Amino acid sequence: MDERIPVVGVDYPRTHQQLVAWFSTEEDCLEYLARLRWPGGFVCPACGGDKSWRTARRGMWMCSGCGRQTSVTAGTIFHRSHTPLTTWFAAIWFVCASKNGVSATTLQQVLGFGSYETAWAWLHKLRRVMVRPDRELLSGVVELDETMVGGRTKRAVSMQQTKVPIMVAVETPGAHRLGRIRLARATAKNSDQLVDFAHQVIAPGSHIRTDGARNLRQLGEQGFTHEYRVLISSVEPAHEYLPGVHLAASLLKRWIAGTLHHGISTRQLDYYLDEFTFRFNRRASRSRGLLFYRLLQQAVATDPHPLTTLIGGTENKP
Repeated sequence: MDERIPVVGVDYPRTHQQLVAWFSTEEDCLEYLARLRWPGGFVCPACGGDKSWRTARRGMWMCSGCGRQTSVTAGTIFHRSHTPLTTWFAAIWFVCASKNGVSATTLQQVLGFGSYETAWAWLHKLRRVMVRPDRELLSGVVELDETMVGGRTKRAVSMQQTKVPIMVAVETPGAHRLGRIRLARATAKNSDQLVDFAHQVIAPGSHIRTDGARNLRQLGEQGFTHEYRVLISSVEPAHEYLPGVHLAASLLKRWIAGTLHHGISTRQLDYYLDEFTFRFNRRASRSRGLLFYRLLQQAVATDPHPLTTLIGGTENKP
């Protein structure tokens, strides 16, 4: 992925009006995706060659070395999509421009999709590119705890409401300031999964603050500085000792209720957590265009997700 700092008005549009002007045709969109996928120039997936030319009939990139024809959308979330890329770009801009996100019903209405299922699938494709697998670990002072959120599990005749434990890690760089967050679902409450989660998302040497649960006390012997306080009374409520975790958890629950209207199945919960993380960590961004750029950048680096794998949710998560 290109790590240089993108420039507004040059690398990504500043406004919706500029978006429409830049991407009025399929060719405009293809050229833009090509720059994102191959920031240093075309690279043949077969032989690694860097010389190519465009075919006139199908707009493919033809490798001058081995003759392999490559589509810029092959192997991305746009793979084999029959919908114009101009519509995809409009959808991605709308998703990024909506500060709290959108529901599938809203996306269906805005873009005029013929079915709710199409809008649902598009949103889930985008959620699968919102978190980079190589993202940086949290560092500095990090609060660590769990919260419970409601999930829905399909039964034979109805939807049964369940509670699911969610692991939460929040950077706290200063008083009344929050940094980045990480979220993940746990299979059981108060398990050693929270220790494993800490190793997965927090950089070694960081200062971890917890509520003193016994299973977390081992963190101080595993490469972290561990500060904890056993909260056995209301003298110092948990939300005062771990304000970052409790604020993030509260905002997550509010987002689920307000934007998604509690419409989350347990199988899809991981991907909703990814979307909330993406939005929370970019809450201070003043440019919706930059979010559009970053999401497209990750979209061309993410494998396709056919509808069958989307429906399966975490059953198909690697």
